[in-house]
Amino acid sequence: MTSEKGLRIAPGVEVGEDELDENFIRSSGPGGQNVNKVATAVQLRFDVVNSPGLPERVRERALHFAGQRATKDGVIVIEASRFRTQEQNRADARERLTELLARAAEPPPKPRKKTRPSKGSVERRLKEKAGRSGVKKMRGKVTSE
Repeated sequence: MTSEKGLRIAPGVEVGEDELDENFIRSSGPGGQNVNKVATAVQLRFDVVNSPGLPERVRERALHFAGQRATKDGVIVIEASRFRTQEQNRADARERLTELLARAAEPPPKPRKKTRPSKGSVERRLKEKAGRSGVKKMRGKVTSE
C-alpha cells in the first residue's frame, strides 16, 4: 500500500518516502520513436541496511529474498520497464518492492521435524511386498512335468 508517508508493508514495518530513490532511465522494448526520447523505465533503489523502519530480522530476510537485486552495500535495486508510462512503471516498481518486503516480514516457516515410520507399518509394507513378489513369480512360464 502506498501512502503520503511512503510504503506500509505490515504492522510495524514501514518505509519512508525519503528512503526510496527513483531514477528514470530509457526503456527498451515497445514504444516506437518515443522509446528513444522519453525515460519511462524506473530504477528504484532502497537501502535496506540503513532503513530505520525495518526490524533486523526483516532486513536479513529482505536481502536474502532480493538475491541478485541486492548490492554488496545492502541496497535493493528494482527496475521496472513493463509499461510505456513513467507513472505505471513507478507504481509497478513500488508494488514489487512492497511484495518483497511483505514476504520478508512474514514469520519464517517452522522447521520440519523428522519422523520415522512405525515398526508395525514397516512390517506390513514388507509383508505386502513379499506377497506381490509371490504373485509375480507365479506368472512365469508353465512347464509340464
